[in-house]
Amino acid sequence: MGYGLLAGAIAAEIVATTSMKYSDGFSRLVPSLITGAGYLLAFALLAKALRTLEIGTAYAIWSGIGTAAVAAIGAVFLGESMTPAKIAGIVLIIAGVTVLNLGGAH
Repeated sequence: MGYGLLAGAIAAEIVATTSMKYSDGFSRLVPSLITGAGYLLAFALLAKALRTLEIGTAYAIWSGIGTAAVAAIGAVFLGESMTPAKIAGIVLIIAGVTVLNLGGAH
Protein backbone atom coordinates (compact mmCIF):
# COMPACT_ATOMS: atom_id res chain seq x y z
CA MET A 1 0.00 0.00 0.00
CA GLY A 2 2.76 2.44 0.94
CA TYR A 3 4.67 1.98 -2.29
CA GLY A 4 1.48 2.39 -4.33
CA LEU A 5 0.80 5.71 -2.59
CA LEU A 6 4.42 6.70 -3.17
CA ALA A 7 4.09 5.91 -6.89
CA GLY A 8 1.02 8.14 -7.05
CA ALA A 9 2.91 10.91 -5.25
CA ILE A 10 5.76 10.62 -7.74
CA ALA A 11 3.39 10.75 -10.72
CA ALA A 12 1.60 13.81 -9.31
CA GLU A 13 4.92 15.57 -8.68
CA ILE A 14 6.10 14.87 -12.23
CA VAL A 15 2.87 16.25 -13.69
CA ALA A 16 3.05 19.31 -11.43
CA THR A 17 6.65 20.10 -12.27
CA THR A 18 6.09 19.63 -16.00
CA SER A 19 3.00 21.86 -15.84
CA MET A 20 5.04 24.52 -14.08
CA LYS A 21 7.19 24.81 -17.20
CA TYR A 22 4.05 25.51 -19.24
CA SER A 23 2.64 28.00 -16.69
CA ASP A 24 5.01 30.69 -18.02
CA GLY A 25 5.86 31.98 -14.55
CA PHE A 26 2.31 31.32 -13.31
CA SER A 27 0.91 33.71 -15.90
CA ARG A 28 -1.17 31.00 -17.64
CA LEU A 29 -4.16 29.85 -15.62
CA VAL A 30 -4.66 26.18 -16.55
CA PRO A 31 -1.03 25.04 -16.23
CA SER A 32 -0.78 27.04 -12.98
CA LEU A 33 -3.84 25.28 -11.56
CA ILE A 34 -2.48 21.89 -12.62
CA THR A 35 0.82 22.73 -10.91
CA GLY A 36 -0.87 23.64 -7.64
CA ALA A 37 -3.24 20.66 -7.67
CA GLY A 38 -0.41 18.30 -8.61
CA TYR A 39 1.79 19.39 -5.74
CA LEU A 40 -1.12 19.25 -3.27
CA LEU A 41 -1.89 15.71 -4.39
CA ALA A 42 1.80 14.73 -4.35
CA PHE A 43 2.31 15.89 -0.77
CA ALA A 44 -0.97 14.36 0.41
CA LEU A 45 -0.06 10.98 -1.08
CA LEU A 46 3.51 11.21 0.22
CA ALA A 47 2.18 11.96 3.72
CA LYS A 48 -0.08 8.90 3.55
CA ALA A 49 2.78 6.73 2.26
CA LEU A 50 4.89 7.80 5.23
CA ARG A 51 2.47 6.01 7.54
CA THR A 52 4.09 2.72 6.48
CA LEU A 53 7.41 3.69 4.84
CA GLU A 54 10.59 5.07 6.38
CA ILE A 55 10.91 8.78 5.70
CA GLY A 56 14.49 8.70 4.42
CA THR A 57 13.83 5.92 1.96
CA ALA A 58 10.46 7.27 0.80
CA TYR A 59 11.77 10.79 0.28
CA ALA A 60 14.85 9.53 -1.55
CA ILE A 61 12.69 7.47 -3.91
CA TRP A 62 10.18 10.32 -4.37
CA SER A 63 12.75 12.99 -5.10
CA GLY A 64 15.15 10.75 -7.02
CA ILE A 65 12.64 9.26 -9.43
CA GLY A 66 10.92 12.62 -9.79
CA THR A 67 14.19 14.36 -10.62
CA ALA A 68 15.28 11.71 -13.11
CA ALA A 69 11.86 11.61 -14.80
CA VAL A 70 11.58 15.40 -15.12
CA ALA A 71 15.11 15.59 -16.54
CA ALA A 72 14.18 12.92 -19.10
CA ILE A 73 10.93 14.72 -19.98
CA GLY A 74 12.89 17.93 -20.44
CA ALA A 75 15.33 16.26 -22.79
CA VAL A 76 12.84 14.20 -24.80
CA PHE A 77 9.82 16.51 -25.03
CA LEU A 78 11.07 20.02 -24.28
CA GLY A 79 14.31 20.09 -26.24
CA GLU A 80 16.53 20.57 -23.20
CA SER A 81 20.12 19.41 -23.37
CA MET A 82 21.22 16.07 -21.94
CA THR A 83 24.94 16.32 -21.35
CA PRO A 84 27.20 13.59 -20.03
CA ALA A 85 27.35 15.46 -16.71
CA LYS A 86 23.54 15.44 -16.44
CA ILE A 87 23.41 11.76 -17.28
CA ALA A 88 26.07 11.06 -14.64
CA GLY A 89 24.05 13.05 -12.09
CA ILE A 90 20.91 11.03 -12.83
CA VAL A 91 22.88 7.78 -12.54
CA LEU A 92 24.25 8.93 -9.17
CA ILE A 93 20.75 9.79 -7.95
CA ILE A 94 19.51 6.33 -8.91
CA ALA A 95 22.56 4.73 -7.28
CA GLY A 96 21.94 6.70 -4.09
CA VAL A 97 18.31 5.63 -3.91
CA THR A 98 19.36 2.03 -4.50
CA VAL A 99 21.94 2.16 -1.72
CA LEU A 100 19.40 3.66 0.69
CA ASN A 101 16.97 0.87 -0.14
CA LEU A 102 19.57 -1.84 0.26
CA GLY A 103 20.68 -0.33 3.56
CA GLY A 104 17.15 -0.58 4.89
CA ALA A 105 16.52 -4.13 3.68
CA HIS A 106 15.94 -6.77 6.32
